[in-house]
Amino acid sequence: MPFVVRDLCIETGSPLVGSRVDRCVQQMTGASRSHVTGLFDYDCVTLNGVLEINPGRCLSAGDSVQIRFEANRRYSPRRRPEQLKHRGFSIVYEDAEVVVVDKSAELLTVPTDANEPHTLISRISEHIKRTSRARGAFLVHRLDRGVSGLLVFGKSQPAADALQNQFSRRKPERRYDALVSGTMEKDQGTIRSFLTTGKNLSRYSTRNEDEGELAVTHFDVVARVQESARSAAVTHLRVQLETGRRNQIRVHLAEAGHAVLGDMRYRQDLWASIPWHVKRLALHASILGFVHPRTSEQLTFESALPDEVTKFLRYIRSVQ
Repeated sequence: MPFVVRDLCIETGSPLVGSRVDRCVQQMTGASRSHVTGLFDYDCVTLNGVLEINPGRCLSAGDSVQIRFEANRRYSPRRRPEQLKHRGFSIVYEDAEVVVVDKSAELLTVPTDANEPHTLISRISEHIKRTSRARGAFLVHRLDRGVSGLLVFGKSQPAADALQNQFSRRKPERRYDALVSGTMEKDQGTIRSFLTTGKNLSRYSTRNEDEGELAVTHFDVVARVQESARSAAVTHLRVQLETGRRNQIRVHLAEAGHAVLGDMRYRQDLWASIPWHVKRLALHASILGFVHPRTSEQLTFESALPDEVTKFLRYIRSVQ
């Protein structure tokens, strides 16, 4: 089915300056309000080249609005409860080759052996198929369930292969924010070990390099929150990965005696006396940088700490 593309640049003095973006879309299309809502629900609207999912966002002079939709298709608002539920990611950057997303903690990156139908890669693939001619999303790397933050997907296998090659050569910049139990004494340091997998699929370090994969984790202390009557001590770390092994950060920090808050697999006992009541890990992929597979441009993206992390930090500081 052919696609229709419409563009509009908001000029200085335009009556659309300060108005909602959905009103602009309605003016561009002449469609009903429900049809316009459907265009947002089906990822048909971009603002300044970035997917816009908030119909109420206000426009400024110089903003560029684009709509891309299938001709003669009725875009009805999504009404089923599972469709109205937050989809679990936002698009940070997208072009013809790659898409960078900010994942929520509860969403799986890819299905497990249980074959979960609603995962990040399936939702991203659905979006890509609706909005471009690409076949879907191609996996480059992943985040554990319980971890939020930035990931990049290829929109073709060659693009994904080129990005994976960068990861194998330890080129991308990957930084995480982590809240861990206890007081990390060193202001910075490096944890290096060989990670292997136990019978229960948990990971652990071994000294025998023939039995495990090299894993290197660098860390810097951002802040220390001392023990109080209501909480044991907590340290806020900025962690940089040199390698990207499964569960690497969680294992390294737990083995160092500073488990990630919310981690039910690796040394839960270390944070049991800390009032972290959120069903997720206090681990967030906050910075991602890589070389674009086609243009060779260095791209770097940053994601702010999730609300549950910032609220917890404010709380424990208030009860010191």
